Amino acid sequence: MKSYHDIATDGGSNVIGQVTAHAARVAARMASVGRVVAVMSGKGGVGKSSVTVNLADALTQAGHPTGILDADINGPSIARMTGVRGQKLVLDSDGVRPAETALGLKIMSIDLFLADDRRPVRWEAPTQKDAFTWRGMMEMHAVREFLSDTAWGALDFLLIDLPPGADRLPNLVDLLPQLAGSIIVTLPTGVSQFVVGKSIHAVTDRTPLIGLIENMSTFMCPHCGEEEPLFPTGEVERLAAEHGVPFLGRLPFDPRLAVCAYAGTSFMHTHPGTPTAEAFRRLAEQVAAFPSLTAMSAEKAQRTQKK
Repeated sequence: MKSYHDIATDGGSNVIGQVTAHAARVAARMASVGRVVAVMSGKGGVGKSSVTVNLADALTQAGHPTGILDADINGPSIARMTGVRGQKLVLDSDGVRPAETALGLKIMSIDLFLADDRRPVRWEAPTQKDAFTWRGMMEMHAVREFLSDTAWGALDFLLIDLPPGADRLPNLVDLLPQLAGSIIVTLPTGVSQFVVGKSIHAVTDRTPLIGLIENMSTFMCPHCGEEEPLFPTGEVERLAAEHGVPFLGRLPFDPRLAVCAYAGTSFMHTHPGTPTAEAFRRLAEQVAAFPSLTAMSAEKAQRTQKK
């Protein structure tokens, strides 16, 4: 496959110059962000966005300024889950200011640009039957614009909520070489784990894998507090060991997670004493302590001091 540098001429479009300039804009924007972490899943329906939101809340509660970029262009949910849907975005000389929750979590999503909850993302094309040929390219272009134009300010963490699928991470790495690591969310079911191996291989040759998370491992009764397994357990931990990657633990499902997500309120703030909230706090500690992330944070601090 040819790269831009192998093409003899660009027909006067200056493609190489445009790509180089945009990469420089992304790098400059990420200079104020300590660590960028992708949250991904091999398939949909595993609660990846819920994990992203509550992990971000846990990091914020631990004193780490955090933001979320919703990279799921066609199925955005982060703005609704965090309660910022409908916030008016402000454009100033520094770029677009992200939406912000009452607890200080910063959010950017295509959903913030849609007129109402029923409005889908629709790419303009001469005819919609031809749109499939470049729809994927336009989706990644939108993510690239978010990365380069959002004025995040000083953050310790920026979590990127990727759409389902093992192919999404390589595209992001091409856009964002500063990516510090990735987290894979899965369920303790055979179907979910069937595709996890593909996700692991898609990650490990491109960026550090922080680890696997077993979501919805048990069901927490909100009335009696009893914990019961939802699916056969233990397979995700075995899978992690088989591939030589960290196992980050199990997250119990609490029905109040869904209630808070629909209402746009913080589960971590509303139900801080629950086993599920405690599990998210442990997860946040592991993410913050991941070796490559702590090394990157120290390196950025040194560069800032030299400046």
